[in-house]
Amino acid sequence: MLDKLLGDCQSPEDILGESGLLKQLSKRLIERALAGELNHHLKAEQEIELDNPDSERLTRGNSRNGYSKKTLQSNHGEMDLAIPRERKGKFEPVLVPKHQRRLAGLDEKILVLYAQGLSTRDISAQLEELYGVNISASLISEVTDSVSDEVKAWQVRPLDEVYPILYLDALYVNIKVSGRVSKRAVYVVLGINREGNKELLGLWIGEAEAEGAKFWLKVLTDLKNRGLKDILIACCDGLVGFPQAIEALYPKTQVQLCIVHLIRNCLRYVPWKESKAVAAEQGKSGFVPAIARWVIERSNAWMERCKILVKNFERTLANATTKLNLCFIRPMIKRLATSPQDLK
Repeated sequence: MLDKLLGDCQSPEDILGESGLLKQLSKRLIERALAGELNHHLKAEQEIELDNPDSERLTRGNSRNGYSKKTLQSNHGEMDLAIPRERKGKFEPVLVPKHQRRLAGLDEKILVLYAQGLSTRDISAQLEELYGVNISASLISEVTDSVSDEVKAWQVRPLDEVYPILYLDALYVNIKVSGRVSKRAVYVVLGINREGNKELLGLWIGEAEAEGAKFWLKVLTDLKNRGLKDILIACCDGLVGFPQAIEALYPKTQVQLCIVHLIRNCLRYVPWKESKAVAAEQGKSGFVPAIARWVIERSNAWMERCKILVKNFERTLANATTKLNLCFIRPMIKRLATSPQDLK
């Protein structure tokens, strides 16, 4: 059947155009689905009547009552649909609810364009050019405002009291601030709950080039106010000021620095010819406490050529080996506590 329909199409316009095959199939599919919804509605009323023979007859005189016309804005342009009706007017379609004028999927495209920094008028022009849909700037504002309310509710939602592991990391994205677009850090906090499931706890936009303890106190205070009382391990990537902030609000929490990034940062100061040997030793030191101490003891041998490396490693060793002190927990938990790379 599909091959026959496609055989009549001679150009992309015949498939994707204003009166193309894709739009016609979408229209037929939606109308068939609506007819199925009405069948289910009438059948459900009949079953209720059979189960309650002494009650008032719900379906007396109720049956199909033709169609009403409705124009929807969709990804394929404006679509004229025939919406089935029944005599009592109690039918509430799920696929195309009453008063809805946009088909599901169009709102998502509006939000994607809005996230790119386009104004409401620019979005309206883009949608008309791409899909032949005329949507007013005021309607686009309603869509974005409705999502803003949901985002605000998500930002203040209650959290569990305990998260065994917390990951913190940053993503760099273009953000429009005061009419100018610049690359800013968006800090992501991901928690592992007591059931072992990942849960995104929040997103915070960085306020400066390098956030310090004051910024992290604000983030952690927000988490605490939303109900988070205890964290076993906080896994991060050398965030400046974070250990001091976590010490102030969650003094019993262990901080685990990302071992992968620790090794990578140290290797920046090592001559290229020695990088393989140093990486191998640091890789081992991340997992075996004895070797970690051995690296520090050998610092005199490296002091001439690798002074910065040794100092950097000594400074971060305490927070880089947190998971080594948790030998009583299962290997899977130790693996999870090694790096915040899951945030990527």
